[in-house]
Amino acid sequence: MSEHDALIAAATKVAKTLTQKFPISKSGRRLHSPSGKFFTGCNVENATYGLTLCAERVAIFKAISEGERRFDSIAVVTDTDALTPPCGACRQIIWEFCGDIPVVLANLKGKVEVLQMSQLFPKPFDSSNL
Repeated sequence: MSEHDALIAAATKVAKTLTQKFPISKSGRRLHSPSGKFFTGCNVENATYGLTLCAERVAIFKAISEGERRFDSIAVVTDTDALTPPCGACRQIIWEFCGDIPVVLANLKGKVEVLQMSQLFPKPFDSSNL
């Protein structure tokens, strides 16, 4: 059993039960903190797409709003055939709030790949650029 199985299982549960307003792939995210807490997120969609929040940002903002400040991994599970990495906006938020954490990509068919955030976002813009 992989060290990321609990992350994948919880994110998969969110992905399978999610009801979305628009025909985008179902997806779920689970963020883990060193304190042992988990935070889940799903897409919060809007008819104007631009106001939609991706599941990664929902999970991170939920954790931040509950006082958590450190994170050690995130699972990204979708119902697509190909593994789906976080979008650019989510990569920025993950980098700023989580740093170079493992990002566990998985789908409902059992395919899994683990990448460091620095592999997905090799030249980030952060507070060091200000």
